[in-house]
Amino acid sequence: MSEKINVLGVGFDNVTMDEAVEAALALMAQGKSAYVVTPNPEIVMDCRRDPAAAEAVDAAALTIPDGIGVIYGSRILHTPLKEKVGGCDFTLRLLSRMEPEEKRVFILGGKPGVAEMAAEKLRAQFPRLRFVGAQDGYFKDDAPVVEAINAAAPDLLLVCLGAPKQEKWMHANQSALRVGLMIGAGGSVDVYAGTVERAPKVWCDAGLEWLYRLLKEPKRIRRQMALPKFMLLVIGARLTKKSPMRKK
Repeated sequence: MSEKINVLGVGFDNVTMDEAVEAALALMAQGKSAYVVTPNPEIVMDCRRDPAAAEAVDAAALTIPDGIGVIYGSRILHTPLKEKVGGCDFTLRLLSRMEPEEKRVFILGGKPGVAEMAAEKLRAQFPRLRFVGAQDGYFKDDAPVVEAINAAAPDLLLVCLGAPKQEKWMHANQSALRVGLMIGAGGSVDVYAGTVERAPKVWCDAGLEWLYRLLKEPKRIRRQMALPKFMLLVIGARLTKKSPMRKK
């Protein structure tokens, strides 16, 4: 795998979108239930507060920078990452590469019915893919879910439970699962299902997707406060010429 770039205690793989997709395909071919995480500044801050979240993120086979804040942070720290690799677009790019081989996909997470809606819309976009299962995120016992996933034998499992729950879930169940690869896909399931509107391309290109979502959902303001806190820590790390480590 690529070199790791440390941003406030989280090690990111320094990859482009194309390199990340190639790495994911290689991991999928190994069939060892490896998993991909897509931290943004909010998840980095979660890792600093929550040792279990940090452990789960650290154990990922591939860690890609989902938020533009992570990219700016790496530049401020003079260890620049190559580019933002948005989780939603990364997954779509991976699915397009999987389609010619008619790979199998299972979607886990979201409100009741959303995973099925996402599978239906993605099937229309990638008709040769086989969507072999869908399960909402409202379950209390992991065992029956793991059993259903293993019975479906997916090449790709999209785990859309929200961070850091999904990272912890993948880490805890990795040894019991028999899948090619897992991705912590968070709210992407709502985008794929069409229940949440994606920011227009001009906003995404400007690195303002977070602002667009905040304007659409003002209740996200408490979550978005992680971004200025993250940037203040990055600036402090640059001024002191060291990266603040996570709290133990």
